[in-house]
Amino acid sequence: MPRPLWAGAISFGLVTIPVKIVSATEDHDVHFHRVHLTDMGRVRTRKVCEIDDQVVSQEEIGKGYEVSKDETVAVTDEELEQMPLPTAKAIEIVAFVDADTIDPVRISDSYYLAVDGQVAAKPYTLLRKALERSSKVAVAKFAWHGRERLGLLRIREGAIVLHSMKWPDEVRDPQELAPKVVEVGEEEIEQALQLADRMTIENLSGFRDEYRQALEDIIAAKADGKPLPSPDDGEEKKTGEVVDLMAALNASVKAAKESRGEDHEDHNGEDATVHEMHPAKKTGRAAPAKKKAASSKTAAAKKTTARSTSTAKKSAGKKTAAKKRSAS
Repeated sequence: MPRPLWAGAISFGLVTIPVKIVSATEDHDVHFHRVHLTDMGRVRTRKVCEIDDQVVSQEEIGKGYEVSKDETVAVTDEELEQMPLPTAKAIEIVAFVDADTIDPVRISDSYYLAVDGQVAAKPYTLLRKALERSSKVAVAKFAWHGRERLGLLRIREGAIVLHSMKWPDEVRDPQELAPKVVEVGEEEIEQALQLADRMTIENLSGFRDEYRQALEDIIAAKADGKPLPSPDDGEEKKTGEVVDLMAALNASVKAAKESRGEDHEDHNGEDATVHEMHPAKKTGRAAPAKKKAASSKTAAAKKTTARSTSTAKKSAGKKTAAKKRSAS
């Protein structure tokens, strides 16, 4: 069990639930030290007072707020802990809302709430079952790290989870980032939906941090004095090409089907292809067709000539026979 980060209670109407906050996530990032490359000695940050240019210890460092350019007010940790806030040592539930009304952008860090003592077991279970049956989430306020925060309580596998949230005025308006109005066809939308359907999975448990794995392999190779792993060249991707959106969607659906071992044809029974949006290059493939056409004309001309010759011969033969009869 990780070390508790905070101890207090959930305030749920007249119900009080003693709890402890523990982190719901772990940091698996690879962390580096700053070192002197010549001898690998650690390089540390020296905390120096800018007035007397003296190095100060952690015990001599406190919090200060700059009231004006020439005046700074010191605020101690004790003064922060004794502020007259109802949420100083409590996670006060102030409302319940439908889960789908919460904008994911506002959700920040996540923590588990563990029961603090056996007396908390029953009210903890009561709140958990109430949240499970109502399909709602609880909105709460709590004070932590020198400020009051907005929180969200929900259930995950039998445990109450606390998500810290951004206040409404801390979320920037995205309107200025939205693209200008463009026309999108219904067929394109249907293809996009089909692609999303083909790419739908049940959970994200199969994903892993490939960057961290590659970084650990490099560190292990350097520590053992071995050659560094060679990069996987893979298949070179084409860049700078403008492709037809509909054709790209069709090709994406086809690729998704192939990755699942499904039929290689799209819903119309035709293979999908990507068409580049630039003029096709001229080739010499049309020449055989012309040659064939010319050959056909030549053959037709020969047949016509043959028929004419045959007719002329027959006519000449008839005239000769007539002369012989008249002479006799």
